[in-house]
Amino acid sequence: MKEALFYKKLKENKVQCNLCPMNCTIENNKTGFCGVRKNTEGKLYSLVYAKPCSTSIDPIEKKPFFHFAPGSQCLSVATVGCNLACSFCQNNSISHPDNIFGENLEPEEIIKLAINFGAKGIAYTYTEPTIFYEFALDIMKLAKKKKLYNVWVSNGYTNPEPAKKAASYMDAINVDIKGDIKFYQKLCSVPDEEPMHRSLKIYKEKKVFIEITNLMIPGFNDKPEQIKNLVSWVKTNLGKQTPLHFSRFHPAYKLTNVKPTDEKTLENAYNIAKDMGMDYVYVGNIFGHKYESTYCPKCGKVVIERRGYQIVSKKNKCSCGQNILIKGKRYA
Repeated sequence: MKEALFYKKLKENKVQCNLCPMNCTIENNKTGFCGVRKNTEGKLYSLVYAKPCSTSIDPIEKKPFFHFAPGSQCLSVATVGCNLACSFCQNNSISHPDNIFGENLEPEEIIKLAINFGAKGIAYTYTEPTIFYEFALDIMKLAKKKKLYNVWVSNGYTNPEPAKKAASYMDAINVDIKGDIKFYQKLCSVPDEEPMHRSLKIYKEKKVFIEITNLMIPGFNDKPEQIKNLVSWVKTNLGKQTPLHFSRFHPAYKLTNVKPTDEKTLENAYNIAKDMGMDYVYVGNIFGHKYESTYCPKCGKVVIERRGYQIVSKKNKCSCGQNILIKGKRYA
């Protein structure tokens, strides 16, 4: 175990964790909502430090990142635990497991794995990186020294100070904006969506490259007005060049009775976002869909052709003269 960051001691051996907006008050010998931060005699400890439940080599496009180091391979790292309780979670076996499990690997060993596999960077993914913050932070510091990139795949539910500190070592982040306030309250067990908006503004201010994903769940967040509100917020606060991925839902966890997202619904979301002026919009979780590829925002020609997670062809500049947004070129 490692002593946690971002907490304060209270009376009667209680502590308050201030890592995420849950701000859990935790009694002695208890854990917070995420299940992986425990109060032991008035000190808060991470139970998952150096205990990844998953390490694997992935294409960066799988995260998904389509405009950061395209074509590169990354080492994906996760521990068990999460600070949301989404009823549609695709990784519920590790986000809220009955027991803490994982392999014993120190940060230095994670870096060695990445280098040995020829990865260009580390992706903190599969579960929420915020809950294994101390482990992630120590890896990120070492990764920077070895000239490896750091990317988070996150729900964005992180308090301001931890977000600012992580941003110092973070190259890119993909945040899943899940829906409106009713969506978060009903399906994620959190009061509202404002903390995600707040952290995204912090990452933008700290010049972390941002991509956004929206998992579209039929009957919950797929109405045109909901899509317009999401696009409007992203465009206004993050900019029209922010890549936006509308991803197909597949029945999972507690929503096995909900049908997969209709392809036309995803394409409608794509068209709404493009009509509202977004430059880079995608349809995800449908292999071989034409909107997996990147189109020039000026003339509409294909500039990066994708098939699944593989890049078939790539141009950094369109034949019409338009430059295409690509970050992390030195890693690609």
